[in-house]
Amino acid sequence: MTERLVEVRDGVRINVRELGAGRPVLLIHGWSLSGETWDRQLRVLAEAGHRVLAVDLRGHGGSDAPLDGYGIDSLAADAADVLAARGVTAAAVVGWSLGGMVALRLAHEHPALVERVVLVASNGVAASRTPAFPFGVPADGPLNAILAAEHDDRITLRRSAVGDPFRTPPEPLLLDWLHRISLRTPSWAARAALRTLLRTDQVELLDGLRAPVTQIVGTADPALSVRGARWLHERLGTTLVELDTGHYPMFEAADEFDAALLRAVSAR
Repeated sequence: MTERLVEVRDGVRINVRELGAGRPVLLIHGWSLSGETWDRQLRVLAEAGHRVLAVDLRGHGGSDAPLDGYGIDSLAADAADVLAARGVTAAAVVGWSLGGMVALRLAHEHPALVERVVLVASNGVAASRTPAFPFGVPADGPLNAILAAEHDDRITLRRSAVGDPFRTPPEPLLLDWLHRISLRTPSWAARAALRTLLRTDQVELLDGLRAPVTQIVGTADPALSVRGARWLHERLGTTLVELDTGHYPMFEAADEFDAALLRAVSAR
């Protein structure tokens, strides 16, 4: 594996892990975490004959953390710039949670660049209820509560934020690892990215979306409306894979998740 910093349009440096050769796959992580969480999938996909790139969103992991630039348009533009800088002209794009929203926006803004989209624990459209997406809860209540907790006690909040979305409590070592990764994301980046996660509504993008979409979701995911995922399936004719997990299918049902992921990115 190689790890490098790639400079994007506004001078921000995005950290990228890269492994393997073959058909490219871009992996985009979720809120406050990093490409490190894709460690197993980097190996599994590379061993299956893919060139795999796992980015750290700006403000996360080893990427630069400016004060601003965390809107969905900016995050998608970062991903496009990374692919261009690495000489990738078309890729399967896998986005988990917030990363799913980035993947959907990238597919809309750069249709020639995105061969297919895989949404993990995400519908790619919205994480909260909006006038156009009537699933989940309205954003303001949970957003304000999390922002206040992040301000008052960031360390405790992050422990809860990364641990609670599991179907059952994770093993302590796994929780410790995720907590450590999350704490690398500074408060200003986490707050801005959280606003993007909970206030973004991309329903209007669906009519123009050309890339085929696979969804891999957990039926016991407390952070995702399964009804919303099924609504997207009916709206777009997605391939919908439902696993008996929470928000972390790659950890909670790793073998099933890897099999579904390989089918999704390898389809012609």
